[in-house]
Amino acid sequence: MRPLGALALAALVVAGILFAAMPGALPSWLDAVERPVLIATAGAVVGGTISAVVLFALVRFRLGRLVKAAERIAHGDYTVAVRAGGGGLESRLSRAINRIAESLADTHDRATIDRLTGVFNRQALLAELFTEVERAARYDRPLCVAFVDIDHFKVVNDSYGHESGDVVLRGVSQVLARNLRASDLVGRYGGEEFMLILTETNVEEGAAIAEKLRLLVERERYDVEGNPSLSVTISIGIVGGLGQQLRMETLVRDADAAMYTAKSLGRNQTYIFAEPDEESRVPRAPISSAGRARAIELGRGAREAATDFLISTVAQLPHHQGRPSAVIGAIVVAMARSLELSETEIDRIRIAALLHDVGKIAVPNDILDKPAELSTAEWRSVVQHPRIGQVILEQAAAFKDAVPIILHHHERYAGHGYPFGLRAAEIPLGARIVAIADAYTAMTADRPYKRAISHEAALTELRWHAGTQFDPELVTLFCELFPSSAPAPDPDVLAMTAPPQRRERRSAASTGAPARGPASGTRNPVPSKGTMGPGSAVRVDLAGSGEPTGPVSKGTGPVAS
Repeated sequence: MRPLGALALAALVVAGILFAAMPGALPSWLDAVERPVLIATAGAVVGGTISAVVLFALVRFRLGRLVKAAERIAHGDYTVAVRAGGGGLESRLSRAINRIAESLADTHDRATIDRLTGVFNRQALLAELFTEVERAARYDRPLCVAFVDIDHFKVVNDSYGHESGDVVLRGVSQVLARNLRASDLVGRYGGEEFMLILTETNVEEGAAIAEKLRLLVERERYDVEGNPSLSVTISIGIVGGLGQQLRMETLVRDADAAMYTAKSLGRNQTYIFAEPDEESRVPRAPISSAGRARAIELGRGAREAATDFLISTVAQLPHHQGRPSAVIGAIVVAMARSLELSETEIDRIRIAALLHDVGKIAVPNDILDKPAELSTAEWRSVVQHPRIGQVILEQAAAFKDAVPIILHHHERYAGHGYPFGLRAAEIPLGARIVAIADAYTAMTADRPYKRAISHEAALTELRWHAGTQFDPELVTLFCELFPSSAPAPDPDVLAMTAPPQRRERRSAASTGAPARGPASGTRNPVPSKGTMGPGSAVRVDLAGSGEPTGPVSKGTGPVAS
């Protein structure tokens, strides 16, 4: 219709110009009176039309930019800013459009951004998650979701005040936001909980990102009133999937469950959600009723007398029955310091290293000392000891942070360990460190079922099993820390594990009091015997567990005894 209207208007203009310029072109039947009137009318039509065209062009040119800006705002672009120079209605309209854009931007931010932390709020985050799940399902792409919780945040609020808690919340959120990829999203899910949306990421890659974030948060310091170098840790639960398998509600539920599992296992760690696989060849190592009862009994005693009780209980046992090792203590501290971990984390790893085999106290001695091949039932009793250790330390509040390390120190980097078959970054860092230290001491000490090997040979074996049994980066670190000589034992641990007579003599020497004679009933260490898995050859696990693996060739499995 617009072209037809333009043609009619053009025809009137042309006719008016023609009649005004050529009066003789008018029909001859018009009399002399009508001719001047018609010519005047034609001139008025031409003038009005030309004025309308000029006015239309002016409006189109001057107001077009304002119309485009308004259209951009209508489509959700609140960054619009139009020039408002001069005065008049155009300038007033420009300023009004700018104010509308600013108001809508502020309203949008209030609806989508958490005002305290500056990251997405819960509603906006869930909307983004819905979009990413739809996209991943449409294109069959991977997606990960992680829940992050600040450990002991209530203690921060109670100790330093809620303003300091706000400083910590902002600091943690900014550490997360700064160190994510441009395609990833972070938002405050509620309270001290955050959610991460990791696009185009499978669960192994997501776990590596989460672990990096955990260490970065742990190293951050916050200047709050009463503590200029306050630090906090975080627990992370992560879940992932691919394409059509993804469901938004399931991702949120499972990531939340994994985060609470990470907190229940001692906090300050990353936990990957996985459905239990009852068909897995990895032993799940259920705890027998007798073993659990004994563990709870010892755990309650540890809660009452903490370190002294546990150390005095296991100090006089042979090493293969759970005695704390001064060499292991020295190794794990050296490795943890090289990784620049916090003093809290170093202390946690050290305690776990000293008590990593405490669960063997609930395993019958006739099984631990058996020189012959173990039956299937006996082997099941042996592989309980990490979980028994977990139960013991869960009863002792002072040691709860060491539980994850003790529980998982027999996991293998390639995923074939026990009790849960974790692999790679799924295994807590402290457990990976303890596994190497435990393996080294097992190889370099005489056992009833094998002879000790040299320091150089032990390094060779660790390198052979890097990537399968041990974390390859940590093996490299160990070899760099102790390239040519064995690590020196920790003197504090030597003092704790010395026989009672020696400890009394040291105490007497330091105080001047006479030393007492040997205490009656003291159990002296006795030579231990080997422990082997059912149906295996005479082989031992590098970590001293005797895990059965079947026939093994060098470089692919446990070292031969």
